[in-house]
Amino acid sequence: MTQNRSILMKYAINYLSKYSSSKSNLERILKKKILRLKIEKQDKYALYNAIEEIINTLEKNNYINDYSYTNSKINTFFHQGKSKIFIKSYFIQKGIDKTVIDKTFESFEDQNNNWEISSAKTFARKKRLMNLSDNKEKNLSKLARAGFSYETSIKILNDL
Repeated sequence: MTQNRSILMKYAINYLSKYSSSKSNLERILKKKILRLKIEKQDKYALYNAIEEIINTLEKNNYINDYSYTNSKINTFFHQGKSKIFIKSYFIQKGIDKTVIDKTFESFEDQNNNWEISSAKTFARKKRLMNLSDNKEKNLSKLARAGFSYETSIKILNDL
């Protein structure tokens, strides 16, 4: 039993060395790993109960931190040209608490004023909306589907 727990802990540390992850995402990954293990049901049940302990240990040792995860992902998505709505829905899908998302966005917006406009400019450059300026409604709908507000989209299209 303790051998399986140590195997699960090693798997979690190995996963975190390759990918950054939130607590709930790591929990989901560990549950999938337990399902794939070829052990008895009683041992699987015990491992399911040990997941919370493993995650708490990893959080205590600073392997997992939802605040740093959200901060790094916001920066990554900002440089990729993603909207605030897209980023928030991504975090909700990953199971991050809304208070963590709001606090991280608040600190990010304090450091970067008008970040969504520059992100929309990046999106327009990547999708070559400058070259397709003949059809403004099409470009507006592309920006809207990407999650940018109407005001931001109009401002970007007028600057092109």
